[in-house]
Amino acid sequence: MAANRNDAGITALADADSDKTKSLKLGDDGVLGLPTANDSQVFNQSKNEANQDYEVGDLLVSYLAYIGVEYVFGIPGGSIEPLYNALSRSEKNGGPRAVVARHETSAAFMADGYARNSGNLGVCCATAGPGATNLVTGVASAYDNHSPLLVITAQTSLENFGRNAAQESGDTGINTVAMFEPCTHYNTLVSHVNQFEQKLASAIMTAFRSPKGPAHLSIPLDVFRAASPVKYPTNDLANLLWAPQPVDNDSVEILAKELSSSKKIVFIIGEGCLQGIGSILNVAMRVNAKVVATPHAKGLVSPYHPLFCGVLGFAGHETAVEAIDDEVDTIVAIGTTLSETASNTLDHKVLNQRLIHVDSSEANLMHSPMARLHVRGDIAKVFEEVEKSFDINKIANSSDRSPNKSQINDINESALKHSFKVLEEKKCTDKSTPIKPQALMTMLPKVFPPVTKYLCDSGNSMVWSIHYLHPYDRRVAGNRDEHGGLFWTCLEFGSMGWAIGSSIGTSLANKNRPVVCLTGDGSMLMYGGDVTTALQEKLPVFFIILNDSEYGMVKHGQNLGGGEPVGFELPKIDFVKYAESMGITGILIQSIEDIEKLNVKELMANGPVILDVRIDKDEVPPMASRLKALGTLKQ
Repeated sequence: MAANRNDAGITALADADSDKTKSLKLGDDGVLGLPTANDSQVFNQSKNEANQDYEVGDLLVSYLAYIGVEYVFGIPGGSIEPLYNALSRSEKNGGPRAVVARHETSAAFMADGYARNSGNLGVCCATAGPGATNLVTGVASAYDNHSPLLVITAQTSLENFGRNAAQESGDTGINTVAMFEPCTHYNTLVSHVNQFEQKLASAIMTAFRSPKGPAHLSIPLDVFRAASPVKYPTNDLANLLWAPQPVDNDSVEILAKELSSSKKIVFIIGEGCLQGIGSILNVAMRVNAKVVATPHAKGLVSPYHPLFCGVLGFAGHETAVEAIDDEVDTIVAIGTTLSETASNTLDHKVLNQRLIHVDSSEANLMHSPMARLHVRGDIAKVFEEVEKSFDINKIANSSDRSPNKSQINDINESALKHSFKVLEEKKCTDKSTPIKPQALMTMLPKVFPPVTKYLCDSGNSMVWSIHYLHPYDRRVAGNRDEHGGLFWTCLEFGSMGWAIGSSIGTSLANKNRPVVCLTGDGSMLMYGGDVTTALQEKLPVFFIILNDSEYGMVKHGQNLGGGEPVGFELPKIDFVKYAESMGITGILIQSIEDIEKLNVKELMANGPVILDVRIDKDEVPPMASRLKALGTLKQ
């Protein structure tokens, strides 16, 4: 067995006695199990029994096996065929395999979801020309989501560059490498076989470097087909990927002193807090800090936490804004860019010298030059050190400031209540028809098990879910043993259809738990074909379609902003018939009672499910803060 860098790394699964390819897994800290000399035979098994030549495509797949990647998302095509041949050989030996999407954009969405929920690299691929251009939107979403992706696109053979070859997309055709430049952290054409291994290693390393994101390799057909100069990964990639996270000890010491001496504190939890959320909440308890979350981070904090004041930013809660009042002397922003969507209800002028920004990403810290203190380093380690400091040096008045000890334990079911307020609370229990979106979002966590992952698409489904959907999470303290959190949405880039593909990648990384994709009829009409990928993979994904026969966010945005009512109508679609035509279970949901009757466990056994939910299209989603930030809100 391969050795681990430390206890946090997950034990390498490469087993010399196995007749199947095993993979090396990334630990929560990005640590890989290191290979031993006996592991070399594992990476040479993508060669089939017919003594098939070992090509560059095989070497690429061997690298993916080496770092624990299980799937490559994409669509086959002529120029990318060598990679699919290698994946076919790999699958026969239990190694990485192809998951075939219906659209290349969705393939990138799937890789995004897989990366975030597995803690590993997401990989997507496309053939030359339109295959590559179709990937761009999905890759741009992953770039804004800071998801580590390896993006592989094909090119026509080098000898055909400049000869107007079919789907030519090099620098003499439709230059796809140039198209990926703005939305990747590494972007290159592999023009020679001997470049491949170094460029591949560089791409993987860059994808995991902070800030994480996509890295793109464009590989010509003749390079793909060329005999590989080596039979398995030969460099020290595992060691290169292991990057100890430095912690600024002086800043951590100052942070601990600031928290000890501050009178009224608010923690802003961002999506970068996943690995350190346990220690962060422990510290929050010790100093009795109010806790608010950005929309992406709402799935990291129990909605029943006694200190949680709700979501700050897009579609958030007034109680979160009110928590940052004039009496607050210290605001600690953790793992967040403080972007528009994370704080658009908060005037940055109110932060000024009250702000402390803690982050592992230099890029994020650049968004808060007004902060009185910047703490650089691994977020989990920073708050572990602060917690240790509190244990050694008792906090002033800690007995008066910390919540009751019983509040630190899991909350009793009978005591479940939110410490924040939602808008139009009465509508959360309204059982009239058509269904109130507020009531739908409130009911879902009562029907689906606590381990359910929720992904919410761009549009009204995103707005309703951020404000009203609160996963049934009773944990108040302690680390999370999962990647990705319980809730996620593509907020920054806002790609319609993102949740459809991402829910598939999420499910592949969490096969034994249900995944809920909240989407609209507009998004389903755009990327709905990919539900058949979930069917093919037999995944327990529930595609919940908010069906109102319109682009709801467009309509309500026009109404709230005083714009012309144009371009929002959609035809009436029966998505139950749509589901049945593809062999997928379809259920019409016309009332809250229909939701209550769902047998989730039974439905999960049959693969994906489409729920056609007829919502009240006249209900206005809580999006006024977004329009205010855009300067288009009608007074």
